[in-house]
Amino acid sequence: APIEHLDFEEIDYWNEICEIMEWTKTHVCSTLHICWGAQAGLYYHYGIPKYSLEKKMFGVFPHKILTGNCHLLKGFDECFLVPHSRNTEVKKEDIDKVNKIEVLSLSSMSGVNIVGSKDGRQYFITGHLEYDRETLANEYFRDKEKGLNIEIPYNYFPNNDTAKTPKFLWSGHANLMYSNWLNY
Repeated sequence: APIEHLDFEEIDYWNEICEIMEWTKTHVCSTLHICWGAQAGLYYHYGIPKYSLEKKMFGVFPHKILTGNCHLLKGFDECFLVPHSRNTEVKKEDIDKVNKIEVLSLSSMSGVNIVGSKDGRQYFITGHLEYDRETLANEYFRDKEKGLNIEIPYNYFPNNDTAKTPKFLWSGHANLMYSNWLNY
């Protein structure tokens, strides 16, 4: 469902999500909020707004680490690739105003990727390291079949040829990030 286009409070189950996010403050060691969940978590916990994009952020984008002191990104290369598929974003300048959180990774093309609380208990990930090789392709072909105006995912199909097998360039960093989260 395209809930990204709705204000958080318009989501039928917003109150239930807020109860879960509140519960995590005292009942878990660390939480991962992913994609819309990251934007919802940043809004609920820290008042960070989301902004609509002119066009869908769709593809595999290069990112850089902004801090060398993060267990979640331990062992990462200086530049790493992350799939994104979203119609809204959060902005670094809004996050920078909140003393309890910081942007951990960023892309000049796709913007904020990972935000972490300074106590290491909350992570907000706008991208999709959990995607497999075919996820963006399936989404692209689904939307094309629906007649939606969707661009070919950036940096995904070799030579932008949708008949070719998509590049799978993020699995190593995905495995490392989830292992780091579980181990630290």
